[in-house]
Amino acid sequence: MSGPTVSDPAVTRAIANLQAAVGLLDALRRHGLAHVVLCPGSRSGPLALAAGGLARAGLLTLTTAVDERSAAFLALGSATATGHATAVITTSGTAVANLLPAAVEADRSCQPLLLITADRPRRLKECGANQTVNQEAFLEPVCRWLGSGPDCGLDAASEAELQQLADQAWHRAHAWPGPVHLNLAFEEPLHASAPEQEAVWASLMSGALEGFELQQSPVAQSSSQSATSVEPAPALRLDPDRPGVVVVGPWRGLTDECWAFGDALRRWQERSGWPVLVDPLAAVPADLPGQVRGWDLLLPDQLPLPDGLALDQLQVLRLGPLPASRRLEAWLKACTGPQVLISEREPRNLDPLQNAQQWSGGLAAWAQLQDWGERDQPLSPENRQLCASWQQRDQEVTAWLGQRLPASGAVNEPALMQALARNLPPELPVMLAASSPVRDWQAFALADPGRRRCISFRGASGIDGTLSLGFGLAAAQGRTLLITGDLALLHDSNGWLHRGVNGAPLPLVVVLIDNGGGGIFQQLPVPAAPAEAFDQLFAMPQQVDPLALAAAHGVPGRQIACLDDLPLALEWALAQPGPVLLRVCTDRTEDAALRLALRREVQQLTMAPSSVQP
Repeated sequence: MSGPTVSDPAVTRAIANLQAAVGLLDALRRHGLAHVVLCPGSRSGPLALAAGGLARAGLLTLTTAVDERSAAFLALGSATATGHATAVITTSGTAVANLLPAAVEADRSCQPLLLITADRPRRLKECGANQTVNQEAFLEPVCRWLGSGPDCGLDAASEAELQQLADQAWHRAHAWPGPVHLNLAFEEPLHASAPEQEAVWASLMSGALEGFELQQSPVAQSSSQSATSVEPAPALRLDPDRPGVVVVGPWRGLTDECWAFGDALRRWQERSGWPVLVDPLAAVPADLPGQVRGWDLLLPDQLPLPDGLALDQLQVLRLGPLPASRRLEAWLKACTGPQVLISEREPRNLDPLQNAQQWSGGLAAWAQLQDWGERDQPLSPENRQLCASWQQRDQEVTAWLGQRLPASGAVNEPALMQALARNLPPELPVMLAASSPVRDWQAFALADPGRRRCISFRGASGIDGTLSLGFGLAAAQGRTLLITGDLALLHDSNGWLHRGVNGAPLPLVVVLIDNGGGGIFQQLPVPAAPAEAFDQLFAMPQQVDPLALAAAHGVPGRQIACLDDLPLALEWALAQPGPVLLRVCTDRTEDAALRLALRREVQQLTMAPSSVQP
């Protein structure tokens, strides 16, 4: 495709703007951009027309959105499911500011995201021009890279400059995955006439866009390999013949890298025999040996070490960020033996405990550089006893919890998590809101078979965009179940506007735990004087009817009165072609007391001694 030039009398500036926008999006498409979320605006008109034309040609999937904040979270959900950046296109001004919450989460959760914003040319900056702000600075602190075209307008960019801009943006978004901001100036006139648009598309479709096949430039191909060339220091080696434990935190990498990670983890466990404390958000194979899933309830006293082994002798391999557990943090702090922390190309410090040596090259690369000896050599008796005894404790606490929590009758939140784990199809992906749901699933959904993908956006641990993130996941990976609280759902009620893409309904099942406000605060030592001020200052219960709000957006819903209703309600919800809402009402005060009681009871249980001898 030849570059636009307004020096040609047949090429108006409006045509050149459209050609430049098409050139940039087409270059990104050739790298792998498949989904664009478009918000309305005038300055972004050329980008909108370009995205619409590529979508009509079947070369991109286009979703339109009213709310930029919600749109960015929708794109982040889609990118997380696919492992490839989704683009958000907005106009200038406050529209750009609305992208910040999703950009922060993409940065901290290390997921690729392209934020493409239209801007005024430099001549209109700092002179009081309408809707002109310093938007190029809004997102820069949390973005991997800020790119821009010519200050006078993108129409002045050559074909090579557009290609280079796309190359850099795609590479920076995926090399160390995260958000990239392209802030693009457009000079007026912005909008090509209908005949001009038809002429542009006729020219492009008969030329450069015809017969397209996906390809990547060398700069993009090298991005996923860049971390594997780093040699870890000798101090980062662990001895698989001596006792240790693996702690697998939430997955913070690209989707297509999960397999290599899981394979390396399996090889280490089979060689060492170490027990593996698995966060439900971790990317581990369902049949990974050595898993201990009830560690959050068992710590600190129900996972004892064999006689003669002390915490200062225990090795720890930590993978990714820490799970959300103060009990685990305290236990790891007491482990003063060697600790190695491996991140997946995340160079920032992930060790708030300050007692591990970190390397960002990824587990697969680290595993290749270890001298493990023979893979099939017998496990050390001490390692075998440690893993077997912890797994026995895990089975016992799972069985105890199944008896302790009711399977019928009134709903409480721990029992609901256990019931969902038992009743959901094993392969159905689950998204957990970054508040009580993710913590409760970790502690109480121990009956879950573990074959499903569990996702929670814990990078910044906010409740912003919860519903839109769920729809983004469903748009990319199909039917998804979202478990959320009432405030998190209300915080992103505009997310219901994403219930369908291009006329096709998105199959998102939303299980709403309505406990009359912010239930997470009920579990924290948050005093309020007088006592009645707690609801006003922290819990903040609202009077909105969530079923009526969903119905106003064309989303059907049902109320679940008791645990007995759950199986049929899930069967109905999973049979619907589009989104549905299942509402469960609970008592946050009673459930907070129940959680404490369950943890106290577990620590007082008399567990059977291990039958495995060293």
